[in-house]
Amino acid sequence: MAPANSNESYCTFTLASDVTAGGLPSEEEIAKDLESSDNGVKKHALKAAIMAMLGGEAMPRILMQVIRFCINSDDKQLKKLCMLYWEVVPKYQELTGEELLEQAAGNHVSRKLLPEMILVCNALMNDLNHPNEYVRGSMLRFLCKVKDEEILGPLIPSVKNCLTHRHSYVRKNAALAVFHAHKLHGEHLLPDASELIAQFLAAETDLASRRNAFLMLLHENEALAFEFLGQHMGDGMGKFGDGFCLLVLELTRRVCRRDPTQKSRFVRVLFQLLSSNSAAVSYEAAWTLVSLSSSPTAVRAAAVTYTNLLNGQTDNNIQLIVLERLETLQKKHSKIVQELLMDILRALSSPNPDICAKVLEVAMEAVTARNVHEVVTTLKRELQKALQDDGEKSVGVRHLLVDSIHDCAKKFPQVAESVVGLLMELLSSADRTSLQVAMFVRAIIQEHPPLRPTLLPKLLGSLGDITSPPVMCVTLWILGEYSTAEDAQEVFDDIVKEVGSTPFVVAEEKKPESENGEAPKLVTKNVVLADGTYATQTSYSSAKPVEASDNTPKLRKMIVTHGDIFVAETLAASLTKLILLFPSPDKPRTAQAVLILCAICKLAESNNTPSMAQRSSLSDCQERCSMCCRILLDPKTRELLAPILLNDGKKQLAAYLKKIAQAQPQKKVKEVAPTTQADDLIHFRQLKSLTVSAGDVVDLDDGADLARATGYDTANTLWNEELSHCYPLSGFADPVYAEALVTVHEYDIVLEILVINRTSNTLANLAVELSTMGDMKIVERPQAHTLGPLDQMTIRASIKVSSTETGHIFGSIVYTDMSTQEQKLIHLNDIHMDIMDYIRPATCTDELFRSMWAEFEWENKVAIATSIGNLNEFLTHIVDSTKMKCLTSRPSENNTSNFLAANLYARSVFGEDALVNVSVEKKEDNDGKLAGYIRIRSKTQGIALSLGDRITSVQRGLPEKQ
Repeated sequence: MAPANSNESYCTFTLASDVTAGGLPSEEEIAKDLESSDNGVKKHALKAAIMAMLGGEAMPRILMQVIRFCINSDDKQLKKLCMLYWEVVPKYQELTGEELLEQAAGNHVSRKLLPEMILVCNALMNDLNHPNEYVRGSMLRFLCKVKDEEILGPLIPSVKNCLTHRHSYVRKNAALAVFHAHKLHGEHLLPDASELIAQFLAAETDLASRRNAFLMLLHENEALAFEFLGQHMGDGMGKFGDGFCLLVLELTRRVCRRDPTQKSRFVRVLFQLLSSNSAAVSYEAAWTLVSLSSSPTAVRAAAVTYTNLLNGQTDNNIQLIVLERLETLQKKHSKIVQELLMDILRALSSPNPDICAKVLEVAMEAVTARNVHEVVTTLKRELQKALQDDGEKSVGVRHLLVDSIHDCAKKFPQVAESVVGLLMELLSSADRTSLQVAMFVRAIIQEHPPLRPTLLPKLLGSLGDITSPPVMCVTLWILGEYSTAEDAQEVFDDIVKEVGSTPFVVAEEKKPESENGEAPKLVTKNVVLADGTYATQTSYSSAKPVEASDNTPKLRKMIVTHGDIFVAETLAASLTKLILLFPSPDKPRTAQAVLILCAICKLAESNNTPSMAQRSSLSDCQERCSMCCRILLDPKTRELLAPILLNDGKKQLAAYLKKIAQAQPQKKVKEVAPTTQADDLIHFRQLKSLTVSAGDVVDLDDGADLARATGYDTANTLWNEELSHCYPLSGFADPVYAEALVTVHEYDIVLEILVINRTSNTLANLAVELSTMGDMKIVERPQAHTLGPLDQMTIRASIKVSSTETGHIFGSIVYTDMSTQEQKLIHLNDIHMDIMDYIRPATCTDELFRSMWAEFEWENKVAIATSIGNLNEFLTHIVDSTKMKCLTSRPSENNTSNFLAANLYARSVFGEDALVNVSVEKKEDNDGKLAGYIRIRSKTQGIALSLGDRITSVQRGLPEKQ
């Protein structure tokens, strides 16, 4: 974008706007303040002059005032402000009318330097020869921003003298000043710059000065850079410093890309830099080596460097970047990464879950039959460490480790038996890991029948330690489904032992009378107070009551004490399956099972279950128990239902596991199919004759070709998307029209506010004052500007977002009308930030969804009120409007059901989970309209309320269906 005025072309800095408080002073006031003997007043006036000139004010009188009263000051801060002023001040005379006409005709017009700039050059030269090294160095840094040959020319001898100064701060800035002058004006000012810097580099010992000198040779004279590099290559690059080594790597990439035959000249340097003590140098050397060579030796050396960085650096960002490089390296050199797999797995000791997830992602792609035992051993060791820590991060890492072990067991069944023993210990934990392990054991038993004789006894032995009802349900189902006829009676007895006697009644324990208990004792002791004095403290102490130990089995406690109907129902089905597996009729055990079924029915009739979902399943439980009793007591019913009960469960589980495997994301395709074949015809429009037809290319223009090449053929869609985030802040009748383009970059919101002056007056000190509501914070506030008549400008503001919550941005425009000197105010419209800008569709397992649903405490219930009459269409509309992922299988088009239930899941950019359950029914007595509820659950209140408001608005805003 071109600068709005001529002053902006010189501006290369940002100045704090504290001097604009209360309005900028006039030119006369600034000139008067510059004459003050107080340096503080001069600084404030000079800041005000710089801000005014950046706002478009000319202020020609100020230049001479600065030369007279500020240029010779010894105050270092004032000298720095003078340098900033020299950047922004116009340095050339304005063009005359004739010169403007000649310039408009296309002729070059040389501009004349202002006479005052001669005095400025003299002052700059004095600073270059100043005895203070800070003043010299600061002036040399300032000269790196000056582009005018007339100003730089007289200063070149002084700059050269600074190359031999005793202080390294002066020398390193002098090298940069020479580089800048030679880069802009070449042989006119410094014809011998390359030779001068080469001599300076050969004699220099300071690291920073040497780096800046080599930078100049790198860009201006590569031959001398090669010569210096060849002379000192044998000494080792480490002694030249990190900055110098990075420049050597840049030179290597530049030369080798231009001339690949030069690679052999730099191989020795690259291998030296791989072992650098600097992480930045070794990282740059590694990826430079990989980009220039694909030989196994070079790739292996780079991979070893990446692995050392991964285990040697503690910064999370560095580790993630290195893991990305290893993942890229794995696509083409998988065998080399497999050799270093155990070193990569050492990074699992990091406390960051993101790093552990990335390490496991890379490791699982490199697991083979040769190293699977070592990998599983490492994963088991890390899992045992995670079991000792109960923190939230440790629980997340535990899930990742269990998933990885599961993947290894699925790919290589020979290791499944060795890992299940450790995983059985997790069945007794109270978090989500226990259910995850239970699902893993169920899948292993289903997919690998030879492991069943070994795993089922271990599972039966851990039955008494399970505390989670869902895990107990899965365990009982596995024991009832996969037990053999030989072991059925033993399994039945063990389960019945955990159930206990019938009926299921909570025994009232009699509390022992405490008549003979010990009376409270009077205890007196001396204590030290806060001020160091002693005092006597008297208190009564009583004997601690002896806690009665609860020996009730876990399974019986779930059913009797907690009234868990789901566990009881699963127990009834498992006992029935086990009796059906008996080789011969066993009347005592059958009678025992019937008594347990009757006790479960009696428990269901008592209606003492705490959960609302379980209360609605009481009738189902009674019906299930009645069917099980009929199977056990009626031979005809047993003959009819026994095959279904014993075989269909395995079939359904196999189909479910197959469906889960298909739903998982496939591996990345290693080889991408070429979009253009080798023998396809290439059309060159510039070489094509106008009279020759080229088929379908004749009707294509340059714009269409560019759109196809850049993928921007959906320009209209992108333009419409930008327009949807453009908000008018004021009306067309207001003196100042403003509109804002809102761009959301995950954690940041960027506002581009277009401000248009619709009056014929100059508006000074125009500022857009913004405020926020919600978890948003303004990071960069807009500065004040001066807007000319009918002029416009774009003002930017940055806002930081910390959570997924609906927020509002509001504010006003304040300015001063220069014609009337009145300060005016315009209130702006509010900007409503949509939660959909932070929501991303995600996926999770059904077990994880259910566990999070039970864990999250914030719920928002939205009643369905819509004009859509089709269940599937309504679900699709909700999914598209909320950017969520539907975890439930969609009903088929031929489905004539009148109800639908689906689970939706999404994650915000801040890592917050959003769970949605859609339960909708098509009622015939309501004119066929849909009714039901949409329930939203999350860990925080903001996302639950905001997502509920979004769903309410999109379902009510739909027009009536014709």
